[in-house]
Amino acid sequence: MTKRIKYILIALASLLVLAILIYQIPRVKAAVSWRIEKFAIYFKNTINPPGPVPTALPVTPHPVTPTLAQTSTPLAEIPPTITPTATLPPLPAQASITSPEYEKQTANNCGPATLSMAMHMYGWEGTQADIASFIKPVTGDRNVNPEELRYYVRTQAGWLNLEYRVGGSIDTLKRLIAANYPVIIESVTSLDPNDALGPTDDLWAAHYLLLTGYDDSTQSFTIQDSYHGADLKITYSKLEEEWKPFNNLYLVMYFPQFEDEMKSLLASNWDPDLNRQNALAASQADSSQNPKDAFAWFNLGSNLVYFDRYDEAALAYDKAREIGLPLRMFRYQFGPFLAYFHSGRNDDLIVLTDYARGVTEMSEETWLWYGYGLYRKGDNAGALKAWEKADKINPKFFEDQARNAISLIR
Repeated sequence: MTKRIKYILIALASLLVLAILIYQIPRVKAAVSWRIEKFAIYFKNTINPPGPVPTALPVTPHPVTPTLAQTSTPLAEIPPTITPTATLPPLPAQASITSPEYEKQTANNCGPATLSMAMHMYGWEGTQADIASFIKPVTGDRNVNPEELRYYVRTQAGWLNLEYRVGGSIDTLKRLIAANYPVIIESVTSLDPNDALGPTDDLWAAHYLLLTGYDDSTQSFTIQDSYHGADLKITYSKLEEEWKPFNNLYLVMYFPQFEDEMKSLLASNWDPDLNRQNALAASQADSSQNPKDAFAWFNLGSNLVYFDRYDEAALAYDKAREIGLPLRMFRYQFGPFLAYFHSGRNDDLIVLTDYARGVTEMSEETWLWYGYGLYRKGDNAGALKAWEKADKINPKFFEDQARNAISLIR
């Protein structure tokens, strides 16, 4: 080896060590790590691209597809805890709330960024980083559930409260905004092609939006979009289309002393059970009227899961899978995992969670339920690895579910 080559090798080694040391700087690591991960995922999916969502495995005896009549539960079976408001005042033709300072989301951080903007409207002074460090401390964790957002508000900003409901309507959103309550919804967004997971990516993803105004003359809402920009407009019809895949879920914050006003605004939907019963009835009707709409069936399944009607829910999810779902669907919604587990369809649970792991490797919920599938199959070692993976992705996993699962074996 000549001296020249030796010096070159020493210089390269020194640069490598320097690069490793620089990478350990938190700000640098946060800026670079997700790009490295994105490149690795794209490379993997170029070689072995994920296929469509797998359809359900054969069930013996083959069940009858649930119909409206088969899946309806009379409202009277769930007693109301409040009296629904009989008549609400007419809504103004337009309303707006002063927009918060815009906060551009960092990687995989639309939930914390959107919640941060909403909380600023109530006097909170933190940032999305404060929220993310508490509910998703690992940058690669690609999803934040509504329950996690509520958990943050209730435990870290106890002078505020946050509730979420499903089955919302345009009128519900308008009524809340007109009463000076900004609303967060979960809906669909089209990703920038630069954020694709691979050459066959459908670029379909979930996204939180903050609604701060509406105008009937233009049939549009004003939104704060942490991914696309501030004070954007979205038409009522477009919002309804993009809201539906997430069961028309909405979140609203309020000061506890105004809870009576919130009860009045939400009427029967204030009570969680009545809200779900309303949503169940709507999804039953929707799936009956639009039998080729995968999201109608998926929402039906999710509303049935809420009432522990797992066998029926599994059939509804079967139908949604048969029609076709976006490849990222199970990054955000996990009702099918519960339905297949509790209805005893363990093979479907393993197939679906395995598919979801291939699409989104950094998902603690998927690893949790994949572990339960392996555990039920008798693979304790595999289950333990899956649950440890879930715990590693999110050490603060909501209510320590991964660690509770691990305790089944250890």
